[in-house]
Amino acid sequence: MKVRIWLALIAVYITWGSTYLAIRFAVETMPPFWMAAVRSFIAGAVLYAWRRAAGDQAPTRLEWRSAAIVGVLLLLGGNGLVTWAEQSVPSGITALLVGSAPLWMVLIDALRPGGLRPNGQTLLGVLIGFGGILILIDPLRLGSNGQVLDPGGVAVLLLAGLLWAVGSLYSRQARLPASPLLGTSMEMLAGAAGLLVMGALTGEWTRVDLAGISTRSLLGLVYLITFGSLVGFAAYTWLLRVAPTPLVSTYAYVNPLIAIFLGSLLGQEPLTARVLISALIIVSSVALINTARAKAPPWAVKAVSPVSGDD
Repeated sequence: MKVRIWLALIAVYITWGSTYLAIRFAVETMPPFWMAAVRSFIAGAVLYAWRRAAGDQAPTRLEWRSAAIVGVLLLLGGNGLVTWAEQSVPSGITALLVGSAPLWMVLIDALRPGGLRPNGQTLLGVLIGFGGILILIDPLRLGSNGQVLDPGGVAVLLLAGLLWAVGSLYSRQARLPASPLLGTSMEMLAGAAGLLVMGALTGEWTRVDLAGISTRSLLGLVYLITFGSLVGFAAYTWLLRVAPTPLVSTYAYVNPLIAIFLGSLLGQEPLTARVLISALIIVSSVALINTARAKAPPWAVKAVSPVSGDD
């Protein structure tokens, strides 16, 4: 069992850590929202058909409504904006900024009625994390010969992290199917619909050129569907049932590091000292927050523990 747990955990590390680079390759010749919609629809349809054939009960109208809200927040607001931003922001830096979602979750949960107030260690983790983000973004251009990031792309990524946090917290109390994979498939299908609408509103349908899709972009899309969505979610859902939650949650620390090094190795993205220092600070802040959660009462941990995300 221990061997299988670690194999599944490594699969989550690699598949979810590598999706950022796969997204960058996919959007080279495919419009971002359109590509994300295709990915979410195919993966969602496969998961939904599998779980219904396996005996999961048909979801109710209320469950579909909850899944639609979560799907729009996570798949359109989170994943869709990440996909759009990777047209101008390197995949490794994207992973770091998206990895800040737990910081937003702490702040939102502290401000909402009935939410959990953070303790001193959690607040310290939030402050350290946002400090790492400031170093990474370098808005005052203090770093010498540093990489200049696209401000629009950075803003969209921070918004994506915020919307992912909102959707994650909403999903805690939402009425969703008992089967996690069935619920995930419904969220994917709803997110795909939202992504298609966003693509239409931004004029992407006029820019879809099937003949112009490169082999690298197509392989990126196939990888995102099979490994990023199907294999990653299946492994993660299985781990939640058989492995300790603190061990499973380590993906939040490992994925950004894998994304950074894969982006440098395979995507020729700059691996500067500023990126490495920021990565160490942001990952440490998330670890500090999760450690504080582990010390909290069970009801408190349930209220703020992070959900999975393939990006």
